[in-house]
Amino acid sequence: MFTGLIEGQGRVSAILPEGEAIRLEIDAGESIAAGLSIGDSVSINGCCLTVVELAEPVVAFQAGTETLSRTNLGRLQPGDPVNLERSLPVDGRLGGHFVQGHVDGVGKVASIDRDGDWITMWFEIPVALAKFLVPKGSVAVDGISLTVVNVEQTRFSVALIPHTLEVTTLGVRDVGDPVNIETDILGKYVERLLPFRSA
Repeated sequence: MFTGLIEGQGRVSAILPEGEAIRLEIDAGESIAAGLSIGDSVSINGCCLTVVELAEPVVAFQAGTETLSRTNLGRLQPGDPVNLERSLPVDGRLGGHFVQGHVDGVGKVASIDRDGDWITMWFEIPVALAKFLVPKGSVAVDGISLTVVNVEQTRFSVALIPHTLEVTTLGVRDVGDPVNIETDILGKYVERLLPFRSA
C-alpha cells in the first residue's frame, strides 16, 4: 500500500531483457536506496514492483508481460526519470490517499494549460476508467496522489502546484506522453457491489 506522495525521482540505469519480461535497474538515490531491502515493494510511476537486487544507489526490479502491457514501464528508456515511493509503514501517516500500486490502465496527457507557475493538466483515459472518477475525488497519475478537478466521458483534469511539478515527472511531461492511471479503490468496490444489491 502507498500514499501517492512521491519520495523522490530516480533514473533508469538499464533495461535488460529476460525472455518476454525485463529487468529494470533504477538509480534511486542514496536516501531511498539506503532504506530498502530485498523483497521490499516500491512504487515506480505508480506500479508496485519488488526489489530483487541492491547495489546502492541502484535498485533492480523485474517486470513481466502483464505489467508491461498495462503500464508505461515498457516504454521507459535509460536515463528516463521515474517517480519513486516506498510502501507505507503500518505506523506511517497517510497524507495522500490509499494507492495500491495496481495500475488500472494507461492514459495520455491531452493538454497542458499554464497559469503562471500553476498548470491545469488534462488526461485522456479509457471510458471504462472515467466512470470511477468524480470531481474532488482522488486519482493516482504515475503514482502521484492528485485531486480530480473536472471529469468528462474520456478525460479528466487536475490542478498542479509548483511543488508537484518540481518533485515529480509531471513537470517534464508533454502532450501525448503516456501515464499510468490508478483510480480510487473505493469507487471500484462500489461498482462491484452494486449488481449484487439489485439482484
